[in-house]
Amino acid sequence: MMHHAPLPGRRPTRRDGALHADLCIIGAGSGGLSVAAGAAQMGASVVLVEKHRMGGDCLNTGCVPSKALLAAAHAAAVVRDGARFGVNGHEPEIDFAAVRAHVHGVIATIAPHDSVERFTGLGVTVLQAAARFTGPEEVEAGGERIRARRFVLATGSAPAVPPVPGLAETPFLTNETIFELTERPAHLVVLGGGPIGVEMAQAFRRLGAAVTLVERAAILPKDEPEAVAILREALRREGVAVVENAAVTAIRRAGNGVELELEAPAALRLIRGSHLLVAAGRRPNTAGLGLEQAGIAATPRGITVDAGLRTSNRRVFAIGDVAGGPQFTHIAGYHAGLVIRAALFGLPVKVDYAALPWVTYADPELAHVGLTEVAAREAGHQVSLLTQPLSGNDRAQAEAATEGLIKVVLGPRGRILGATILAPRAGEMIGLWGLAIQRRLGIGAIASSLAPYPTLSEISKRAAGGFYTPRLFGAGTRRIVGLVQRLLP
Repeated sequence: MMHHAPLPGRRPTRRDGALHADLCIIGAGSGGLSVAAGAAQMGASVVLVEKHRMGGDCLNTGCVPSKALLAAAHAAAVVRDGARFGVNGHEPEIDFAAVRAHVHGVIATIAPHDSVERFTGLGVTVLQAAARFTGPEEVEAGGERIRARRFVLATGSAPAVPPVPGLAETPFLTNETIFELTERPAHLVVLGGGPIGVEMAQAFRRLGAAVTLVERAAILPKDEPEAVAILREALRREGVAVVENAAVTAIRRAGNGVELELEAPAALRLIRGSHLLVAAGRRPNTAGLGLEQAGIAATPRGITVDAGLRTSNRRVFAIGDVAGGPQFTHIAGYHAGLVIRAALFGLPVKVDYAALPWVTYADPELAHVGLTEVAAREAGHQVSLLTQPLSGNDRAQAEAATEGLIKVVLGPRGRILGATILAPRAGEMIGLWGLAIQRRLGIGAIASSLAPYPTLSEISKRAAGGFYTPRLFGAGTRRIVGLVQRLLP
């Protein structure tokens, strides 16, 4: 079978001193790039505007560098914990500059896929400048005027800086700067116990830094509490000081480091560290876009969109983080597919988050799809639960990685509403449950599937089988078996 290179899209045309295109996309992060590549290869003329780095947050300061750093941290943990397998475990020597080189090497390897050159080759006109609307149908960028049939706002989000007294005057890191560190922090204080905070706390601890994680409520509040409890203990056992229900009242410089003051009656009143990472949520990038000129409504949460991702200006769509929904790269990609269908083919589209997956890439990984138990009950579902500990899985025992669980949330008649897996590589196992929710499969589909032995993914089949256990081994089955055995010749 021959694979043909994609045909380049039609080039935008120049009339009346303006560029005219079918589609103008503002922001070359994962969402904007997906729209640009898809639209150009389907024959649309596309202008793509990016004021900073191609690839956006995900490639440069988000998913890609953080997973590369986590891989280095995992390697350190393997060396440290070898003794339980009879392999001489010892404290690894960490060359932090080499770790940083690995992280930036991964970015550099993936970067050509997101580059100006690649997109120019696809027929996209790329403008490296800031864009702003000058009217409902026109954008200005780098001295160019762009008129398009449809616009897509894909400007993403940036780290939010909480209004803690003294923080603005204190040097701090965010996900945009932490991967530039050339030396390992002596004591990293992480402000915020969401996925980014938890991942970075564990990674830097494993790479030899002292780490304190400070969260004003509970860590990972959107996940199943049974799974979070196991992960919290894992972090503490590795030496991360997890401080929860701790409101920070002041932050200040202390010598070369930083000091956080906590509200009484916290057991700890002062936390001192060498570095501070602020991982306290994100805010949408809407400033300077001239939204008012284009009649595009927005709130502090992001640009207001309908179920089809259209803004209050019918020509303009917003996707990804800036649209105020779930902040994940894969959501930006999902939005991109919907917008291509709407903008290029005029098809009606509707966002559906019923099978939305997310993963916190700690060790063990915490993966979730669909509704949690609390969310399912709040939505008025009649809920039943299936849970299995990872310790009952033979592969987990063989790998001495038995801390974890699966929790499945069911509606009436075994309809799958959601699932959580806490296990090594849980993110690779959650897709089965996402597909089941998307295809509206019942629990029987997974219970009757064949899983290879011995694998961690057997835990899904085992949990599903638990739905039938009471019936299968109950008195009714015994009576039927007795009757059939008497009747069989």
